[in-house]
Amino acid sequence: MAEKKRGLGRGLSALMSDVDMTPRADTKPRAPDSFLPIEKVHPNPDQPRRQFDKEALEELASSIEARGIVQPLIVRPHPQTEGDYQIVAGERRWRAAQIAKLHAVPVVVREFDDLEVLEIAIIENIQRSDLNPIEEAAGYRQLLDRFGHTQDQLAESLGKSRSHIANAMRLLQLPTEVQEMVQDGRLSAGHARALITTDDPLGLARQVVAKGLSVRETEKLAKGGYEPKAPKATRSAESSGEKDADTKALEGDLSASVGMPVDIRHKPGTESGQLTISYRSLDELDTLCRILSITH
Repeated sequence: MAEKKRGLGRGLSALMSDVDMTPRADTKPRAPDSFLPIEKVHPNPDQPRRQFDKEALEELASSIEARGIVQPLIVRPHPQTEGDYQIVAGERRWRAAQIAKLHAVPVVVREFDDLEVLEIAIIENIQRSDLNPIEEAAGYRQLLDRFGHTQDQLAESLGKSRSHIANAMRLLQLPTEVQEMVQDGRLSAGHARALITTDDPLGLARQVVAKGLSVRETEKLAKGGYEPKAPKATRSAESSGEKDADTKALEGDLSASVGMPVDIRHKPGTESGQLTISYRSLDELDTLCRILSITH
């Protein structure tokens, strides 16, 4: 007999109702059970989110300095250290409280096992954090595979459509390198979804990033119908074919100097033209800005 999955877990119901942390205009924040010294509270080592945006933490710390922690952290007795507590939900508030130099934090103490703690951590991230599309999809997948939830249950509990959850998880079918492009912002979820059913999603993804294609252009590329627009040029330039050797040499010198592709389009018969420097990431853009600043 097939093992019966347990449906919505106690951790999910606790986060959604018993320990509701969502601030609303018509309700008061939940009163904390107590205040704990901040050094007695420890993060969960199995927390799915590993990176916390520094700027967002600074903003939250400023809010905490002005108004305090509005919603208490959910904690459980630490499984290894007697007298200490482990965060179940609210690690961002805990980190921001340290920046704000608070000595104690408000907490709600609950008894959860390791599996329930992980379940709550995943749901909290999906509902309350700006996860990138791949992190969001991985969270849905964990909730389905490890905790036995169905897509309909997730859709109802998280306030999202079933199609949204299904489309999000389709991104996990892509090669790891393409998923990384989505995680670091080089590709949007729309770009990535257009590549899922193609024979060479990685090769096409590289083209999309290199050419800066829109989602619509990416969809055409995936179907084999994309034709790049010809650059505007005079008839004499079009008929001349390739660029002259001096222009190519200058492009090579400039590319070597900035470490990025440089394209020069000189208008024949004039002294004007266009110089384009292509960057592949925000880090390269920052580097380019620094180089241009130094020259001034």
